[in-house]
Amino acid sequence: MADEPQSRLRVGIILAPHFTLTAFAGFVDALRLAADEGDRSRKVHCDWEILAATRDPVMSSCGASVAPTGALVDPTRFDCVAVVGGLLRAPDPVPDAIYRFLTAAARQNIDLAGLCTGSFILARAGLLDGYLTCVSWFHRDEFTAEFPRCRVTSNQMFVVDRDRMTCAGGTSVVHLSAYLIERAIGRPMAVKALRIMLEDQPLPSRTLQPEEVLTRQSRDPLVHKAMLLIEQSLNSPGPVSQAYQQLGVSARQIERRFARDVGISPARYRARLRLRRAVWLLRNTDLRVTDIALECGFQDGAHFAQTIRAQMGMSPGQVREGA
Repeated sequence: MADEPQSRLRVGIILAPHFTLTAFAGFVDALRLAADEGDRSRKVHCDWEILAATRDPVMSSCGASVAPTGALVDPTRFDCVAVVGGLLRAPDPVPDAIYRFLTAAARQNIDLAGLCTGSFILARAGLLDGYLTCVSWFHRDEFTAEFPRCRVTSNQMFVVDRDRMTCAGGTSVVHLSAYLIERAIGRPMAVKALRIMLEDQPLPSRTLQPEEVLTRQSRDPLVHKAMLLIEQSLNSPGPVSQAYQQLGVSARQIERRFARDVGISPARYRARLRLRRAVWLLRNTDLRVTDIALECGFQDGAHFAQTIRAQMGMSPGQVREGA
């Protein structure tokens, strides 16, 4: 029998106590789907080990446990070591052995990745000093409070800064995994993995991270669904009714129920969302004003500037400077 080709991407995955199961599963499953042809899941193009401080199963934040397959020894076996964080106030502390292993990997110039709140673990080990770190908006305040000297962003899916990679968690781990796959074994395998996971294409690191949900309180289930659809299609320049036409209810009926439930029309709701999102992007990103205008569904930069000035009494540039 011919020898199978040697793996071209080797990843060690460290599970912190009470880690986020979605972050781990999405990251490793992208590796699995890229590792072999078909659905055989052999470790041909990618190899991975699940590392922990002991041989005992590690419990995730949802209560499911995962058994490690390797020990925290010799980080040079890997091209990248990823640590999966979880509950920031977990009852069990992160073992010192994990910090020692990550520090040893850094000394060997091994790429390090922080998945979800894995960035907190890297920062506590002093391994993000001088690096730009991606943190979810959900945990940004806690991160900046604990690490005031770290450079942090919450407007990207993930960040690659030299030999450090950090991501917001959730589905961003899939795209960070695809980045590693594309870099090591080619874009076709990254695209293949994501297509099977029902993702169109690997997203670049600068893809905007969704910020905090902006939905107003609503009691009407139909209105709530319409709100979510409007939020999800905020950059669409078409009529607001296009956003919720899939609900199978006439625009007139939704407008009446919208006004009765939240006191404004769907069009006015979308306008407020666009303005709030645009101001957030001006204050928290370095995107060009024209790109922000298009991202938020404005006709062009001039229309955007006119709206900002009318609502806030300032130009987009002044809003950005004021941040």
